[in-house]
Amino acid sequence: MSNDAEAHSHEGCSVVKGRAGSACAAAVLAVVVAAAGCSSGGDDDGGKGGGGGQKAAAKLAITPATGTKQVAPDQPVTVKADKGKLTEVTVADAKGRKAEGALAPDGLSWKSRWTLRPSTTYTVTAKGTDDGKTVTATSTFTTLTPRKKLESGMAPLDGEKVGVGMPVQLLLTQPVSTKAGRAAVERSLEVRMSKPVEGAWHWISDKEVDFRPREYWPTGSKVQVVAHLAGVKAGNGLYGVKDRTLNFSVGAKHYTKINAKTHRATVKDGDKTVRTMKVSLGKPGDDSYTGVMIAQEKVAHMVMDSSTTGNPGDYRTPTDWNVRTTYSGTFVHSAPWSTGSQGSANVSHGCVNASPTDAKWFYDFTQRGDIIEVTGTTRKLRFGNGPTPWAISWDGWLKGSALGAPVMGQPLK
Repeated sequence: MSNDAEAHSHEGCSVVKGRAGSACAAAVLAVVVAAAGCSSGGDDDGGKGGGGGQKAAAKLAITPATGTKQVAPDQPVTVKADKGKLTEVTVADAKGRKAEGALAPDGLSWKSRWTLRPSTTYTVTAKGTDDGKTVTATSTFTTLTPRKKLESGMAPLDGEKVGVGMPVQLLLTQPVSTKAGRAAVERSLEVRMSKPVEGAWHWISDKEVDFRPREYWPTGSKVQVVAHLAGVKAGNGLYGVKDRTLNFSVGAKHYTKINAKTHRATVKDGDKTVRTMKVSLGKPGDDSYTGVMIAQEKVAHMVMDSSTTGNPGDYRTPTDWNVRTTYSGTFVHSAPWSTGSQGSANVSHGCVNASPTDAKWFYDFTQRGDIIEVTGTTRKLRFGNGPTPWAISWDGWLKGSALGAPVMGQPLK
Protein backbone atom coordinates (compact mmCIF):
# COMPACT_ATOMS: atom_id res chain seq x y z
CA MET A 1 0.00 0.00 0.00
CA SER A 2 1.01 3.63 -0.28
CA ASN A 3 2.87 5.76 2.19
CA ASP A 4 1.36 8.58 4.18
CA ALA A 5 1.37 11.96 2.50
CA GLU A 6 4.48 13.85 3.62
CA ALA A 7 2.71 17.16 3.87
CA HIS A 8 -0.85 17.27 5.07
CA SER A 9 -3.29 19.64 3.36
CA HIS A 10 -6.67 19.80 5.00
CA GLU A 11 -10.03 21.35 4.96
CA GLY A 12 -10.49 23.19 8.18
CA CYS A 13 -12.80 23.08 11.10
CA SER A 14 -15.45 25.10 12.84
CA VAL A 15 -16.21 25.37 16.52
CA VAL A 16 -18.49 22.77 18.06
CA LYS A 17 -20.19 22.85 21.44
CA GLY A 18 -17.92 22.35 24.41
CA ARG A 19 -18.54 19.89 27.20
CA ALA A 20 -20.49 22.46 29.15
CA GLY A 21 -22.85 22.67 26.20
CA SER A 22 -22.23 26.32 25.39
CA ALA A 23 -21.75 27.18 21.75
CA CYS A 24 -18.39 28.69 20.85
CA ALA A 25 -18.57 31.80 18.71
CA ALA A 26 -15.87 32.95 16.33
CA ALA A 27 -13.58 35.46 17.90
CA VAL A 28 -13.14 38.75 16.19
CA LEU A 29 -9.53 39.60 16.66
CA ALA A 30 -9.06 43.31 16.09
CA VAL A 31 -5.69 44.80 15.60
CA VAL A 32 -5.60 48.55 15.82
CA VAL A 33 -2.92 50.18 13.80
CA ALA A 34 -1.94 53.54 15.23
CA ALA A 35 -1.60 56.20 12.58
CA ALA A 36 1.46 58.37 12.56
CA GLY A 37 1.03 61.88 14.02
CA CYS A 38 -0.73 64.10 11.53
CA SER A 39 0.28 67.50 10.42
CA SER A 40 -1.82 70.01 8.60
CA GLY A 41 -2.44 68.78 5.09
CA GLY A 42 -1.12 65.21 5.85
CA ASP A 43 -2.55 62.12 4.16
CA ASP A 44 -3.60 60.31 7.35
CA ASP A 45 -6.53 62.58 8.01
CA GLY A 46 -7.96 62.10 4.58
CA GLY A 47 -6.57 65.40 3.31
CA LYS A 48 -8.96 67.41 5.41
CA GLY A 49 -6.22 69.27 7.27
CA GLY A 50 -5.81 69.62 11.01
CA GLY A 51 -4.11 67.15 13.34
CA GLY A 52 -5.04 64.27 15.61
CA GLY A 53 -7.39 62.50 13.13
CA GLN A 54 -7.19 58.69 13.15
CA LYS A 55 -8.98 56.09 10.99
CA ALA A 56 -10.49 52.87 12.41
CA ALA A 57 -8.18 49.96 11.68
CA ALA A 58 -9.26 46.87 9.76
CA LYS A 59 -10.50 43.91 11.79
CA LEU A 60 -9.61 40.27 11.07
CA ALA A 61 -11.98 37.57 12.29
CA ILE A 62 -10.70 34.00 12.67
CA THR A 63 -12.87 30.89 13.13
CA PRO A 64 -12.30 28.81 15.27
CA ALA A 65 -11.65 31.25 18.10
CA THR A 66 -8.40 31.05 19.99
CA GLY A 67 -8.46 28.62 22.91
CA THR A 68 -11.29 26.51 21.49
CA LYS A 69 -11.17 22.78 22.24
CA GLN A 70 -12.94 19.80 20.66
CA VAL A 71 -13.18 21.47 17.25
CA ALA A 72 -14.76 19.26 14.58
CA PRO A 73 -11.99 18.66 12.01
CA ASP A 74 -14.37 18.50 9.06
CA GLN A 75 -15.47 22.14 9.36
CA PRO A 76 -13.53 24.91 7.59
CA VAL A 77 -11.05 27.35 9.07
CA THR A 78 -12.01 30.83 7.90
CA VAL A 79 -10.46 34.28 8.14
CA LYS A 80 -12.40 37.41 7.23
CA ALA A 81 -11.38 41.05 6.94
CA ASP A 82 -13.96 43.79 7.25
CA LYS A 83 -11.94 45.99 4.89
CA GLY A 84 -8.56 46.22 3.27
CA LYS A 85 -7.16 42.93 2.01
CA LEU A 86 -5.78 39.72 3.44
CA THR A 87 -2.25 39.07 2.22
CA GLU A 88 -1.25 35.85 3.96
CA VAL A 89 -2.90 33.12 6.03
CA THR A 90 -1.07 30.16 7.56
CA VAL A 91 -2.68 27.26 9.41
CA ALA A 92 -0.06 24.90 10.86
CA ASP A 93 0.29 22.27 13.57
CA ALA A 94 3.17 21.94 16.05
CA LYS A 95 5.21 19.92 13.51
CA GLY A 96 4.95 22.67 10.94
CA ARG A 97 2.52 20.81 8.67
CA LYS A 98 0.40 23.37 6.90
CA ALA A 99 -3.24 23.20 5.87
CA GLU A 100 -4.00 24.21 2.31
CA GLY A 101 -6.47 27.00 1.60
CA ALA A 102 -7.25 29.88 -0.72
CA LEU A 103 -8.03 33.59 -0.66
CA ALA A 104 -11.28 34.82 -2.16
CA PRO A 105 -10.90 36.92 -5.34
CA ASP A 106 -11.79 40.11 -3.43
CA GLY A 107 -9.08 39.43 -0.83
CA LEU A 108 -11.50 39.80 2.07
CA SER A 109 -11.68 36.15 3.13
CA TRP A 110 -9.70 32.89 3.25
CA LYS A 111 -10.97 29.32 3.63
CA SER A 112 -9.16 26.03 4.18
CA ARG A 113 -9.56 23.37 1.50
CA TRP A 114 -9.28 19.99 3.20
CA THR A 115 -10.15 18.63 6.62
CA LEU A 116 -7.75 18.85 9.57
CA ARG A 117 -6.03 16.15 11.58
CA PRO A 118 -7.97 14.98 14.65
CA SER A 119 -6.37 15.37 18.11
CA THR A 120 -4.15 18.18 16.86
CA THR A 121 -3.44 21.76 17.94
CA TYR A 122 -3.31 24.32 15.15
CA THR A 123 -2.22 27.94 15.05
CA VAL A 124 -3.70 30.36 12.53
CA THR A 125 -1.67 33.43 11.61
CA ALA A 126 -3.37 36.01 9.41
CA LYS A 127 -1.91 39.15 7.84
CA GLY A 128 -3.54 41.90 5.88
CA THR A 129 -3.14 45.49 4.73
CA ASP A 130 -5.39 48.46 5.25
CA ASP A 131 -4.57 51.79 3.71
CA GLY A 132 -0.91 50.90 3.58
CA LYS A 133 -0.74 49.61 7.14
CA THR A 134 -0.21 45.97 8.20
CA VAL A 135 -2.73 44.20 10.42
CA THR A 136 -2.26 40.78 11.99
CA ALA A 137 -4.25 38.28 14.05
CA THR A 138 -3.72 34.78 15.46
CA SER A 139 -5.80 31.94 16.86
CA THR A 140 -4.78 28.64 18.45
CA PHE A 141 -7.29 25.76 18.76
CA THR A 142 -7.39 21.96 19.15
CA THR A 143 -9.39 19.42 17.15
CA LEU A 144 -11.38 16.64 18.77
CA THR A 145 -10.29 13.06 19.41
CA PRO A 146 -12.58 10.69 17.46
CA ARG A 147 -14.41 7.81 19.13
CA LYS A 148 -13.67 5.59 16.10
CA LYS A 149 -10.71 5.80 13.75
CA LEU A 150 -10.81 5.23 10.00
CA GLU A 151 -7.56 4.20 8.30
CA SER A 152 -6.87 3.06 4.77
CA GLY A 153 -4.64 1.35 2.24
CA MET A 154 -4.45 1.63 -1.53
CA ALA A 155 -3.63 -0.45 -4.58
CA PRO A 156 -1.80 -0.75 -6.94
CA LEU A 157 1.54 -0.69 -5.14
CA ASP A 158 3.28 2.64 -4.83
CA GLY A 159 5.67 3.03 -7.77
CA GLU A 160 4.21 0.09 -9.70
CA LYS A 161 3.82 0.04 -13.49
CA VAL A 162 0.43 -1.41 -14.38
CA GLY A 163 -1.72 -2.23 -17.37
CA VAL A 164 -4.30 0.11 -18.87
CA GLY A 165 -7.21 -1.59 -17.10
CA MET A 166 -5.95 -1.35 -13.50
CA PRO A 167 -8.36 0.38 -11.09
CA VAL A 168 -7.36 2.32 -7.99
CA GLN A 169 -8.61 0.50 -4.88
CA LEU A 170 -9.09 2.38 -1.60
CA LEU A 171 -9.48 -0.18 1.19
CA LEU A 172 -10.91 1.00 4.53
CA THR A 173 -10.53 -0.39 8.05
CA GLN A 174 -14.11 0.53 9.06
CA PRO A 175 -17.38 0.23 7.13
CA VAL A 176 -18.79 3.41 5.62
CA SER A 177 -22.45 2.68 4.99
CA THR A 178 -24.24 6.04 4.78
CA LYS A 179 -24.50 8.12 1.63
CA ALA A 180 -23.25 11.19 3.54
CA GLY A 181 -20.22 9.31 4.81
CA ARG A 182 -19.41 7.91 1.40
CA ALA A 183 -19.81 11.31 -0.23
CA ALA A 184 -17.43 12.82 2.34
CA VAL A 185 -14.85 10.13 1.57
CA GLU A 186 -15.18 10.69 -2.19
CA ARG A 187 -14.77 14.45 -1.82
CA SER A 188 -11.48 13.85 -0.02
CA LEU A 189 -10.02 11.84 -2.92
CA GLU A 190 -7.89 13.69 -5.44
CA VAL A 191 -6.72 12.08 -8.70
CA ARG A 192 -3.87 13.78 -10.57
CA MET A 193 -2.70 12.63 -13.99
CA SER A 194 0.03 13.50 -16.46
CA LYS A 195 -2.59 12.88 -19.17
CA PRO A 196 -5.88 13.97 -17.54
CA VAL A 197 -8.95 11.92 -18.44
CA GLU A 198 -12.44 11.48 -17.02
CA GLY A 199 -13.10 8.79 -14.44
CA ALA A 200 -15.28 8.01 -11.41
CA TRP A 201 -15.35 6.30 -8.02
CA HIS A 202 -17.56 3.29 -7.33
CA TRP A 203 -18.33 1.68 -3.96
CA ILE A 204 -17.60 -2.04 -4.25
CA SER A 205 -18.58 -2.58 -0.60
CA ASP A 206 -18.83 -0.63 2.67
CA LYS A 207 -15.05 -0.98 3.00
CA GLU A 208 -13.84 -0.52 -0.59
CA VAL A 209 -14.23 2.24 -3.16
CA ASP A 210 -12.49 1.96 -6.56
CA PHE A 211 -11.61 4.46 -9.29
CA ARG A 212 -11.48 3.72 -13.01
CA PRO A 213 -11.16 5.99 -16.02
CA ARG A 214 -14.09 6.13 -18.42
CA GLU A 215 -11.93 4.42 -21.03
CA TYR A 216 -8.66 2.61 -20.40
CA TRP A 217 -5.75 4.60 -18.96
CA PRO A 218 -3.64 6.29 -21.64
CA THR A 219 -0.38 4.42 -22.18
CA GLY A 220 2.56 6.17 -20.54
CA SER A 221 0.43 8.04 -18.00
CA LYS A 222 1.68 8.88 -14.55
CA VAL A 223 -1.01 8.93 -11.87
CA GLN A 224 -1.06 10.25 -8.33
CA VAL A 225 -3.95 9.65 -5.94
CA VAL A 226 -4.11 11.62 -2.69
CA ALA A 227 -6.63 10.50 -0.09
CA HIS A 228 -7.09 13.51 2.21
CA LEU A 229 -8.85 11.30 4.75
CA ALA A 230 -7.54 12.74 8.03
CA GLY A 231 -10.42 14.62 9.62
CA VAL A 232 -13.10 13.31 7.23
CA LYS A 233 -16.30 12.44 9.07
CA ALA A 234 -17.33 9.07 7.64
CA GLY A 235 -19.96 8.14 10.22
CA ASN A 236 -21.22 8.81 13.73
CA GLY A 237 -18.03 9.46 15.72
CA LEU A 238 -15.95 7.98 12.88
CA TYR A 239 -13.16 10.15 11.48
CA GLY A 240 -10.24 9.51 9.20
CA VAL A 241 -6.89 9.84 10.97
CA LYS A 242 -4.28 9.55 8.19
CA ASP A 243 -3.80 10.71 4.62
CA ARG A 244 -2.49 8.42 1.89
CA THR A 245 -0.62 9.13 -1.33
CA LEU A 246 -0.19 6.66 -4.17
CA ASN A 247 1.94 7.07 -7.30
CA PHE A 248 1.93 4.64 -10.22
CA SER A 249 2.54 4.60 -13.96
CA VAL A 250 0.74 2.98 -16.88
CA GLY A 251 2.64 0.68 -19.22
CA ALA A 252 1.93 -0.47 -22.75
CA LYS A 253 -1.58 -1.53 -23.70
CA HIS A 254 -1.65 -5.33 -23.53
CA TYR A 255 -4.96 -6.83 -24.63
CA THR A 256 -5.51 -10.59 -24.75
CA LYS A 257 -8.62 -12.12 -26.34
CA ILE A 258 -9.33 -15.76 -25.48
CA ASN A 259 -11.95 -17.62 -27.52
CA ALA A 260 -13.36 -20.77 -25.95
CA LYS A 261 -14.79 -21.97 -29.27
CA THR A 262 -11.63 -21.61 -31.35
CA HIS A 263 -9.39 -22.56 -28.41
CA ARG A 264 -7.03 -19.71 -29.20
CA ALA A 265 -5.63 -16.75 -27.26
CA THR A 266 -4.56 -13.72 -29.28
CA VAL A 267 -2.19 -11.37 -27.47
CA LYS A 268 -1.75 -7.78 -28.61
CA ASP A 269 0.80 -5.16 -27.63
CA GLY A 270 -0.92 -1.94 -28.67
CA ASP A 271 -2.36 -2.64 -32.13
CA LYS A 272 0.15 -5.37 -32.95
CA THR A 273 -0.52 -9.08 -32.44
CA VAL A 274 2.59 -10.45 -30.73
CA ARG A 275 1.54 -14.05 -30.03
CA THR A 276 -1.23 -16.55 -30.73
CA MET A 277 -1.47 -19.41 -28.24
CA LYS A 278 -3.36 -22.69 -28.28
CA VAL A 279 -5.43 -23.00 -25.09
CA SER A 280 -7.95 -25.19 -23.33
CA LEU A 281 -10.69 -23.68 -21.18
CA GLY A 282 -13.20 -25.12 -18.71
CA LYS A 283 -14.96 -28.35 -19.57
CA PRO A 284 -18.79 -28.53 -19.48
CA GLY A 285 -19.92 -27.99 -15.91
CA ASP A 286 -16.69 -26.16 -15.09
CA ASP A 287 -17.05 -23.45 -17.71
CA SER A 288 -14.61 -20.54 -17.73
CA TYR A 289 -15.98 -17.03 -17.22
CA THR A 290 -16.91 -14.91 -20.22
CA GLY A 291 -16.20 -11.21 -19.77
CA VAL A 292 -13.59 -8.48 -19.64
CA MET A 293 -11.16 -9.15 -16.78
CA ILE A 294 -7.74 -7.89 -15.76
CA ALA A 295 -4.56 -9.62 -14.72
CA GLN A 296 -5.00 -9.35 -10.94
CA GLU A 297 -1.78 -10.94 -9.72
CA LYS A 298 1.08 -13.13 -10.87
CA VAL A 299 2.34 -16.21 -9.00
CA ALA A 300 5.23 -18.14 -10.51
CA HIS A 301 4.57 -21.41 -8.66
CA MET A 302 1.61 -22.51 -6.56
CA VAL A 303 -0.54 -25.51 -5.67
CA MET A 304 -4.10 -25.42 -6.94
CA ASP A 305 -6.40 -27.16 -4.48
CA SER A 306 -10.05 -27.83 -5.27
CA SER A 307 -10.92 -27.52 -1.58
CA THR A 308 -10.62 -23.73 -2.00
CA THR A 309 -13.53 -23.84 -4.47
CA GLY A 310 -15.74 -26.09 -2.36
CA ASN A 311 -14.78 -29.39 -4.00
CA PRO A 312 -12.25 -31.05 -1.67
CA GLY A 313 -10.44 -34.04 -3.12
CA ASP A 314 -11.19 -33.19 -6.76
CA TYR A 315 -7.64 -32.06 -7.48
CA ARG A 316 -4.49 -30.77 -5.82
CA THR A 317 -2.00 -29.84 -8.52
CA PRO A 318 1.24 -27.85 -8.55
CA THR A 319 1.14 -25.23 -11.32
CA ASP A 320 3.58 -22.79 -12.87
CA TRP A 321 3.36 -19.33 -14.44
CA ASN A 322 -0.02 -18.40 -12.99
CA VAL A 323 -1.79 -15.15 -13.96
CA ARG A 324 -4.94 -14.67 -11.89
CA THR A 325 -8.11 -13.25 -13.50
CA THR A 326 -10.74 -13.73 -10.73
CA TYR A 327 -10.89 -13.85 -6.95
CA SER A 328 -12.68 -17.20 -7.23
CA GLY A 329 -9.55 -18.88 -8.58
CA THR A 330 -9.40 -18.56 -12.36
CA PHE A 331 -5.89 -18.35 -13.83
CA VAL A 332 -4.05 -18.53 -17.11
CA HIS A 333 -1.32 -21.08 -16.34
CA SER A 334 0.98 -23.77 -17.63
CA ALA A 335 -0.71 -27.16 -18.04
CA PRO A 336 1.66 -29.73 -19.59
CA TRP A 337 -0.91 -32.48 -18.89
CA SER A 338 -3.43 -30.98 -21.34
CA THR A 339 -1.23 -29.99 -24.28
CA GLY A 340 -2.93 -32.66 -26.39
CA SER A 341 -6.28 -30.88 -25.96
CA GLN A 342 -5.00 -27.33 -26.20
CA GLY A 343 -6.20 -25.82 -29.46
CA SER A 344 -8.98 -28.37 -29.93
CA ALA A 345 -11.00 -29.06 -26.73
CA ASN A 346 -11.91 -27.54 -23.36
CA VAL A 347 -10.88 -29.89 -20.56
CA SER A 348 -9.86 -27.71 -17.58
CA HIS A 349 -11.62 -27.04 -14.27
CA GLY A 350 -12.26 -23.44 -15.38
CA CYS A 351 -8.76 -22.06 -15.85
CA VAL A 352 -7.11 -21.26 -19.17
CA ASN A 353 -4.53 -23.96 -19.86
CA ALA A 354 -1.51 -23.21 -22.04
CA SER A 355 1.69 -25.02 -22.92
CA PRO A 356 4.67 -24.47 -20.59
CA THR A 357 6.44 -22.37 -23.25
CA ASP A 358 3.41 -20.17 -23.98
CA ALA A 359 2.49 -19.85 -20.29
CA LYS A 360 6.00 -18.74 -19.34
CA TRP A 361 6.03 -16.17 -22.17
CA PHE A 362 2.60 -14.86 -21.15
CA TYR A 363 3.63 -14.63 -17.49
CA ASP A 364 6.72 -12.60 -18.36
CA PHE A 365 4.82 -10.37 -20.82
CA THR A 366 1.87 -9.59 -18.55
CA GLN A 367 1.55 -6.56 -16.26
CA ARG A 368 -0.99 -6.40 -13.45
CA GLY A 369 -3.95 -4.55 -14.89
CA ASP A 370 -3.59 -5.89 -18.44
CA ILE A 371 -6.91 -6.62 -20.14
CA ILE A 372 -7.88 -10.27 -20.60
CA GLU A 373 -11.18 -10.87 -22.40
CA VAL A 374 -12.78 -14.31 -22.63
CA THR A 375 -15.59 -15.10 -25.05
CA GLY A 376 -17.54 -18.18 -26.11
CA THR A 377 -18.64 -19.65 -22.77
CA THR A 378 -22.07 -19.76 -21.13
CA ARG A 379 -20.80 -18.57 -17.73
CA LYS A 380 -20.80 -14.78 -17.34
CA LEU A 381 -18.26 -12.97 -15.18
CA ARG A 382 -19.83 -11.61 -12.01
CA PHE A 383 -19.00 -8.00 -11.10
CA GLY A 384 -16.92 -7.97 -7.93
CA ASN A 385 -15.20 -11.28 -8.56
CA GLY A 386 -11.91 -9.49 -8.07
CA PRO A 387 -11.21 -6.00 -9.34
CA THR A 388 -13.60 -6.12 -12.31
CA PRO A 389 -14.19 -2.48 -13.26
CA TRP A 390 -14.81 -3.34 -16.93
CA ALA A 391 -17.51 -5.94 -16.21
CA ILE A 392 -20.18 -3.21 -16.13
CA SER A 393 -20.95 -0.22 -18.33
CA TRP A 394 -19.79 3.33 -17.64
CA ASP A 395 -23.35 4.30 -16.64
CA GLY A 396 -23.48 1.34 -14.28
CA TRP A 397 -20.13 2.37 -12.79
CA LEU A 398 -21.37 5.93 -12.18
CA LYS A 399 -24.37 4.61 -10.25
CA GLY A 400 -21.97 3.28 -7.63
CA SER A 401 -20.67 6.76 -6.80
CA ALA A 402 -22.13 8.51 -3.76
CA LEU A 403 -21.67 11.82 -5.61
CA GLY A 404 -23.17 10.39 -8.80
CA ALA A 405 -20.84 12.33 -11.04
CA PRO A 406 -17.63 11.74 -12.99
CA VAL A 407 -14.29 13.15 -11.91
CA MET A 408 -11.94 14.92 -14.29
CA GLY A 409 -8.35 14.16 -13.45
CA GLN A 410 -6.30 17.13 -12.34
CA PRO A 411 -2.93 17.87 -13.94
CA LEU A 412 -0.08 16.14 -12.13
CA LYS A 413 1.99 18.66 -10.20
